[in-house]
Amino acid sequence: MTFPSDDERPRRPRPSLTPPSFSELRAEPQQDIVVTVPAADVPLSPIPAQQPPRGGLRPAIWLVGALVIVLVLLIAYFLSALGSAASLVGMVLALVPLAVVFLAVRIIDRWEPEPPAIMALAVAWGAVGAVGIALGVDFVITRVFGSDDSALGVALTTVIQAPVVEEIAKGLGVLLIFFIFRRRFDGPIDGVVYGALVGAGFAFTENIQYFAVAFMSGGADQTGVTFFMRGILSPFAHVMFTSVVGLALGIAARRAARPAESFRWWVGGVAGATLLHALWNASAVFFDFFVLYALVQVPLFVIFIVGIIALRRAESRLTRVRLGEYAQAGWFTPEEVEMLATGAGRRKALAWAATLHGDKTPLMKRFIADATSLAAARQRAMSGRDSHAQADERALLARTTATRAALFSL
Repeated sequence: MTFPSDDERPRRPRPSLTPPSFSELRAEPQQDIVVTVPAADVPLSPIPAQQPPRGGLRPAIWLVGALVIVLVLLIAYFLSALGSAASLVGMVLALVPLAVVFLAVRIIDRWEPEPPAIMALAVAWGAVGAVGIALGVDFVITRVFGSDDSALGVALTTVIQAPVVEEIAKGLGVLLIFFIFRRRFDGPIDGVVYGALVGAGFAFTENIQYFAVAFMSGGADQTGVTFFMRGILSPFAHVMFTSVVGLALGIAARRAARPAESFRWWVGGVAGATLLHALWNASAVFFDFFVLYALVQVPLFVIFIVGIIALRRAESRLTRVRLGEYAQAGWFTPEEVEMLATGAGRRKALAWAATLHGDKTPLMKRFIADATSLAAARQRAMSGRDSHAQADERALLARTTATRAALFSL
C-alpha cells in the first residue's frame, strides 16, 4: 500500500501550525510505507478529548482489589511491629526520596506521558504487592529453615535471597502491566518508566521500615545516618534495578514479541536486575561501601542516565519518521513534523502558542501529545500486534485536526 501521488492529493488550502521561526527547518527523508495512512481529504468523526482504555479493565480491577487486601495486612504489620509513631516518622522521611524519583520519572516521561492510572498502579505494586511477596517469602523461609544470625547466614540472605526474591517480586509487577496494558507499553522508554515506578514504590515502603527501626533504636542521630545512606546516596537504587526489567520488556514490545518470547525477555531483565542488586548489597557486606560506591555505583548511575538520554533520542527519531509518513499523505507540513518531533521544536511551538490570542499553550500541548500518540499508534499498526491501532490512528487524526482548527480560531 502506498500514499496517494502528488496529483491525487487534495489541493484545498489549510492552515499551517508552523511559526515563522520554523521556516528554516527541513524534514529528513522518510522510510518506505508499510501501512496505508488515511488520505488527508477523508472526513473523520470527532472523538471526545479522553477515551477509556480498551482491554485490561477487568484484570486491573482484580489486581487493585488484591493490592488493597495486602495493603491492609501491611498496615497492620507495620503498626504492630513498629508502632504508630515510628511508622509515621518513617513514612514522612520516605516521602522525600520518593518525590525526587517522581521528579526524575516525570522528566523521562515527558516525551509521551503514560496514563496516570497505570503509573499509580505501578507504584502501588512496588509499595504493596512486591513488598508483600518479599515479606511472605521471608516469613516462609524463616518458618521452614529457622533464623540464621551468623555472618554466613546474613550474607546469604542479603546477597542472594533478597536480590532474587525482591527483583522477581518487582519484576512480576512490570510483567503484569506489560500484559494487562499491552497497548500502552510501546517501547523501551515506557518500560523504563513503569520499572522505575515499581522500584520507587518498593523503596518507599522499605524505607519506612528502615527509617522507623533507626528511629526506635538510635533516635534522631541513627535516623539521620540511615536517611543519608538511603535517601541521599541511594534513592535510585531500586529504580535502576527494576528499570532493567522494564527495559527488557520495552525491547520485547518494540519487537512485537509474542508472549513466550516476551517472557524470555522478562527473565533476562530480572537476571540483570538481580545481579545489580546483589552487587549493591555485597558492597555493604564484603567491601568498603563508600569505595565501591564511588568506583562502581556512581559510574553505573552515569551509564543509566546516558542510556535514558539515548532512548529519548531514539523515541524522537521514531516519532519524526512516523509523523513524516503522515506529512507525505498531506496531514502535516514537513516543518510541523520537525516542530512536533524534536525537543527544540516543541519548545518553540509552546512559546509561539503563548503569543496567540488568549494564550493557546494548553491547545499546543494537547496537539503535541496527540501527535506523539499518533506516531505510537502507527508504530503499533506497523508491528501488527494491535488490532485497534488503525482505529486509534483515525481517532487521533480527527483530534489533531480539531486542535489545529482551535489553535487558529479567534
